[in-house]
Parts: sequence; structure tokens; C-alpha cells
Amino acid sequence: MLSYQHGFHAGNRADVLKHAVLHAVLQAEATDSAPLLYVETHAARGVYDLTSAQTTKTGEAATGVLAMPPADVAPKALRPWLSHVQRAGPKAYPGSPALAVQTLRKQARFVFFEKHPTEHKALVKALGGETRAQIKKEDGYRGALRLQPRRGERMLVLLDPSYETEADMDALANWIPRAMRRWPTARFLIWLPLFADGREGDFGAYLSSLDEGFVAGSRWDRTPEDASSLEGSAMIGLRLGGAGAKRAFAIAAELDKLWQTA
Repeated sequence: MLSYQHGFHAGNRADVLKHAVLHAVLQAEATDSAPLLYVETHAARGVYDLTSAQTTKTGEAATGVLAMPPADVAPKALRPWLSHVQRAGPKAYPGSPALAVQTLRKQARFVFFEKHPTEHKALVKALGGETRAQIKKEDGYRGALRLQPRRGERMLVLLDPSYETEADMDALANWIPRAMRRWPTARFLIWLPLFADGREGDFGAYLSSLDEGFVAGSRWDRTPEDASSLEGSAMIGLRLGGAGAKRAFAIAAELDKLWQTA
């Protein structure tokens, strides 16, 4: 939806799980010498200032990435991603597009879709100088289906819609099977919010049943002051396994421990 701007939620606990798992998968992908086409259907602005008025208005980063321990004393599974973001600093927190550009090999190609005009403008400002990337201001579901990997090129697609309405879930549920038929060997990473009322349960089960892969999730205890409807988040990897999946499980387990002691 065009009303959604991720800057209000950047760096929150859901972002921690999403970005730590994504970084683990990207690092695993970077060990493969074959070229990669990396696609995001809902890219947002790419880089965030966690000290900005937009982010501090909700204060969600303060209990998320900004509350994480220093990388050198953090749980082992979280250290690679934490080292990455803590080097960048709170004024240049890397969202998923920046993580991908900064982590993948030089022969990787990137296509980022972002329909929101403000978010698209910020994404162009953040990553427009990256010659390997195309940044498109259009509907990501429609635009992505026009893409095709080059011969010998692997493909990884990240899906991170807003989930503001049930229609957002329906759109993703309808798109994923089409995309899997379109690209029989493409891999998919899907971020899934875990709501306090459990509304995502059947939807998440449906997505995870579409192919082999992994589901790595983490939950936290909600407080009476918590205005969010979330109590956790998960990453679903379809056609993904190996080292990235193993690290995803380890990351989720360590975050569960951290959230319980926070």
C-alpha cells in the first residue's frame, strides 16, 4: 500500500530477524561463483537513519537493533550481521537492498522495485550510483514477472510486503505460485509477521508447503505499552537450504533467547 513507509519501523525486532537471516543467506550465496540475479518486490528506501524523526517517533529501533550487544560479544550466529550494521552506524543502517549490494559478489545483478514515490526517491538517492542495480518505480509483483535470469544465472527473490490488510496476504499467496512456475529454479525468501492474534497461521503454513526450504522465526513478549500488533516474525526460504538455512535456524534460536531476557 502507498501509505506504508518502513522508516517508522526500521531497525525494530522484526527487522533484526529479517536482516540477520537475509545476511546469512546472502553470505552463503556469495560463496558460489555462478552469477546471481537478486530481486526485491518491495525494496523501500535501502538505507535508514535510525536517529531521524521518522524512526525515533515510534522508538522501535531502540528495542531492536540499537539494543543488540556489540558484535564481538554477541551470540556467534548474530556476529556477521551485527558486525556489518554496527560498522555502518545508526545513521546508515542498511536495509535489505543495501545489505544485498554490500554482500554479494561483483558479478551479481540487482533489480529493486518500489512503488511508493517517497521511498523510491530515497532508494535512488541511496543506491542509484550502483551500476549493477536497476531501481524501478512500479508494482513489484507485476514488474518482477517480466524478468528472466540470463543463461547460467541463479535467481533469488526477497518478498517483504507491508501486510497492512488481508489483501496484502492474498496478493502474495496468488503471486508466489505464478512466480515459481515462471522461474522453476529460482529461490525465494519471504518475510512473515507473526501477529498476536495468530491471523497469519494458515497463510504461513500454506507458503511453507509450496516447496522444500526452511522456516525460521522468533517471538518476543509484548508489553501493555506495545502499540504494535506483532509478537514476532519469521523468514520462509523456499528452495533454500544448506549453510544459509542452518544459520537462519541458529539466528532465530539466539534471538528467542535475547528477547526473553530483554
